[in-house]
Amino acid sequence: MSAPRYICIHGHFYQPPRENPWLEEVERQDSAHPYHDWNERITAECYAANAHARILDDKNCIVRIVNNYERISFNFGPTLLSWLERQAPDVYDSILVADKKSQEIFSGHGSALAQVYNHMIMPLANLRDKKTQIIWGMNDFRHRFGRQPEGVWLPEAAVDLGTLEILAEQGINFTILAPHQIKRVRTQGDPAWQDVAAETVDGTVPYRVNLPSGKAISVFVYDGPLSRAVAFERLLSTGEGFARRLLGALRIPANAAQLVHIATDGESYGHHHQFGEMALADALDRIATGTLARLTNYGEYLERHPPTREAEIVENTAWSCSHGVGRWRDDCGCNVGSHPGWNQAWRGPLRAALDWLRHLAAPRFEESASALLRDPWGARDGYIQVILDRSEASRARFLAEHATRTLSQDERTRALKLLEMQRHLQLMYTSCGWFFDDPSGIETIAILQYAARAVQLARDVWNVDWEPEFRERLSRAQSNVAEAGDVGRIYQTKVRSAVVDLATVCAHAAVESLLSPPSERDATWCYSVQRVDHRDLQIGTMRVALGHAAVSSVITEDVASFDYGATLDEQGALRAGVREAATETEYEEFRGEVERARSRADSSGAIAALERHLNGLSHTLASLRPDERDFAAGRILAATLPESAVTDNALSDQTQELLRLLADTGSSSADKPTDIASIALEVRLGRFLADPDPDWQRVGALLKGADSAGVHLDRPAIAYRIQPADVRALRRRLGPEPGEVPNLQVAIALIAQIQALPIAINIRGMQDLFYDLLQTVYPVVSEHADRGDAAARTWVDQCAILGAKLSVRVG
Repeated sequence: MSAPRYICIHGHFYQPPRENPWLEEVERQDSAHPYHDWNERITAECYAANAHARILDDKNCIVRIVNNYERISFNFGPTLLSWLERQAPDVYDSILVADKKSQEIFSGHGSALAQVYNHMIMPLANLRDKKTQIIWGMNDFRHRFGRQPEGVWLPEAAVDLGTLEILAEQGINFTILAPHQIKRVRTQGDPAWQDVAAETVDGTVPYRVNLPSGKAISVFVYDGPLSRAVAFERLLSTGEGFARRLLGALRIPANAAQLVHIATDGESYGHHHQFGEMALADALDRIATGTLARLTNYGEYLERHPPTREAEIVENTAWSCSHGVGRWRDDCGCNVGSHPGWNQAWRGPLRAALDWLRHLAAPRFEESASALLRDPWGARDGYIQVILDRSEASRARFLAEHATRTLSQDERTRALKLLEMQRHLQLMYTSCGWFFDDPSGIETIAILQYAARAVQLARDVWNVDWEPEFRERLSRAQSNVAEAGDVGRIYQTKVRSAVVDLATVCAHAAVESLLSPPSERDATWCYSVQRVDHRDLQIGTMRVALGHAAVSSVITEDVASFDYGATLDEQGALRAGVREAATETEYEEFRGEVERARSRADSSGAIAALERHLNGLSHTLASLRPDERDFAAGRILAATLPESAVTDNALSDQTQELLRLLADTGSSSADKPTDIASIALEVRLGRFLADPDPDWQRVGALLKGADSAGVHLDRPAIAYRIQPADVRALRRRLGPEPGEVPNLQVAIALIAQIQALPIAINIRGMQDLFYDLLQTVYPVVSEHADRGDAAARTWVDQCAILGAKLSVRVG
């Protein structure tokens, strides 16, 4: 009888933290067009696609839709899961459900692995940061998956003994390494070691790594050639070929249990390789229904077949660098390869500048926090509980556990600022900041933003200004892009412009109050705006908002009060100003002057009063954050654009001037057209799609008319905007009684209208909705049809028609 044979596919699903550190939200990223940002784009192409992967028949009709995560091993970066929880909760839930399902499939072992928190390269981290990163990653995992992780994925598989020691200390059973990270092996009990090379190490068995402390941890060594074929050699072209290669790596017959396993970026399955998630689903299906091997995950395999061999690792190595860990500190030659002739000499000075900042902050943090927190570094390790739950109750529980005593409000804010400083000093080491070819990219700018936030918090807490020297140190790193200059200049031009303070939050809230009705307390990003007084005035053709508000940070509990004013004129020009809150008498004088100008219908007098009291109205449409600028532009245009407008000739001079203003201020992304007619088309389309039940014939007429008039159609962006509306419309057509024949008939008519649009529409969402109906309603109605129920038979027949339109096999 042949020994058992297993196959395991591991996907490392990860995105760097992309949130603006002053807003705690991901802002629009133009390079991800037509999507809002890269998280959203990759979610659509990969994370959601793998949660709803298609298995097709020979006619390219959907036979089944499966959750790939149930049958693979996987890890998701904690910061990505945090984003998914907020922005794509259905995908997030599918991941958690898959881990529970995998426990049923794989003998009680969940397939999800934990990950070091924000993808820091562990061999380059100091001991404190190593520990915090692992503790944060494990606590995040327990919070989400409700169990202790068995294994941990190391960022870029970068490893050293210090990291393995902490993993073992924290109760982790295993991690995954590349073949070239193994130095030598031996059978347990055999004193003789055998040196191995990447091509000779046996990855079909796990290894025990004995650590200097006396502890031990298991390592799995993935199949290098097979993993490279998935990532770089188009192995995902077909599921059949993928399964054949995996099964072909098995030794048949074999006298001992063996595991063929691969590890790649999870984004290979759908993002890097279109339809890769379908190849994965098909391959998993072929392996699961075959007899050559069974699918497993690492936890199950380790329980059934514990290591009988030992290994020593090659320290300070990673899976994506052939020079140890040089890719994250040196001009080692490893790069993306898309810019021949560029160098990465900037990596060293960048890391040195961040190290300087971290080392400068550490002793001050320890000294300052000791007066507030019993164990400053232990409190930092425990701060993950606050990061996971930003509620006031969560902060109170944390401080009750870690504070030296009951803290005053000022002391609470100081303690939270110190801990937030440490959080950002962690985030600034996210590996993607060094991975790509040049520091002018969005990934390096992101880690510089986290560093800038730490510098700002240091200024708040200690009244020190580290920024000039920090920028000087950054200036030693030179970009390959001439106009970008050095990293100090990138910091000044790309990072400083992202900084937001409480006054800026108040200005944004003032502008928003002109565009949508304000409430007494509004949430703006990660801030609360409490309006003590607010007046909304109409002065001639100009709207004015003014008031007094307290702005507080949900993160640090920092609070300040401001007087504010904002104007919106008939040309669509927005202006706003704020000042630190004056005395009650001074505020009443300010408000009275503006209200007296209103009584005279004197808009110029009102503006003069606002400018005098607020020291100018310096906040304009152009100075808003990108998403808020888009929101404001949409609201202004919705109120002013003629219903029939499609071409320049149909627009008034006033509206054309407004559209030019919006184009000039960047309210359209870099890849969107900025000609007036195209923006007008976008606004009118938005009006139609905002309807709970869009008139698809009008949508089609609008698009066809614009196309005939020579208006540029941004087809990917239009398809992107239509997709949620078509799913909403189909759900509405099916109604609460999808088993009724009339509901299916109107659904068929809807699909015909949508498919008649002069745009290729992504119908995945409608397919998912219909497939769910087939799994829930269809079996019941079909049974009635088989018993001779004529209405049920008609419904089943209509279902087949709808399935044909959506390329989903019925029956």
